[in-house]
Amino acid sequence: MSIQYFILLIQVDRMSLTSDWPLPADGIRFFVPDFIVKLFTENVLCKDLYPLRFGYYPKARGHNMQRDHHDDHLLIYCVDGEADLVVEGRHHHVRKGNLVMLPKDSIHSYVANEDNPWTIFWIHFEGELSQAYLDNLNYSFETPIIPLGVLPRLVVGFESLLAISASGFGQKVYIHIANHLKQLMTYIAILIPKVKAGESKSLNLDEIHGVMQHHIHEHLDLDSLADMANLSKYYFSKKYKELTGRSPIQHFIHLKMEHACYLLDISTQHVNQIARELGYDDAYYFSRLFKKVVGMSPSEYKKVRYR
Repeated sequence: MSIQYFILLIQVDRMSLTSDWPLPADGIRFFVPDFIVKLFTENVLCKDLYPLRFGYYPKARGHNMQRDHHDDHLLIYCVDGEADLVVEGRHHHVRKGNLVMLPKDSIHSYVANEDNPWTIFWIHFEGELSQAYLDNLNYSFETPIIPLGVLPRLVVGFESLLAISASGFGQKVYIHIANHLKQLMTYIAILIPKVKAGESKSLNLDEIHGVMQHHIHEHLDLDSLADMANLSKYYFSKKYKELTGRSPIQHFIHLKMEHACYLLDISTQHVNQIARELGYDDAYYFSRLFKKVVGMSPSEYKKVRYR
């Protein structure tokens, strides 16, 4: 998560207490201001469901929280590491790829694993239909954890929510944020039965693509991906191409270029800055790859964008 987001920190007494875990440079903790919450509650486009606070905690060693009173709903998506969770006296172990659902009024506590601390996206949310959205995920106190795996589209969904929050305090921006949360919740509802039904192939593409997405700002080679799948490099590459129609590294490059388009759309960064952000030291080489995938150079793409 190397994109720099605007972070607003304000005290909100009427909401559930949020962790005061010391935020690292690449962490995000965003509080929706009171006047925007009021807008949410009054606007027909977003009063059904809206976020109150959300963020991203990477390798959150020492992160812990205990709530005996919880005024809103909380969704946590663990994309790496582990944590221990207690909900209504029941003990659970949170692992990489787990989705944690904690509704309002649930007594709970959690603590990151000391040796392998979790990396999480989290959202506190409310709204007139917030309970209905949670019910749509088939929540129960007995099973507050759903093992979804690290899914690239879901990771992008959480990242997009954070990116939208960097757009400013305009009313339309916050309406967009609220409706993005609705999309995220309904998408999760679609994923859950698929996971429970065990819809998987011999190669776990969702997990592989999740790893690619998680390393989008870095270099990732075929050996590392094959090791993750516990397969030989040759068999992994062959099987992957059979299922997707392209090689693993081709897909990884496409993901990088899609993210480059996204950065060109939302920011004013120069091409060489975006290249470095995606793990390319050579901006010229990055531009060649971009043109090969997108069909035009990054500078041409920016011009088309502003037409």
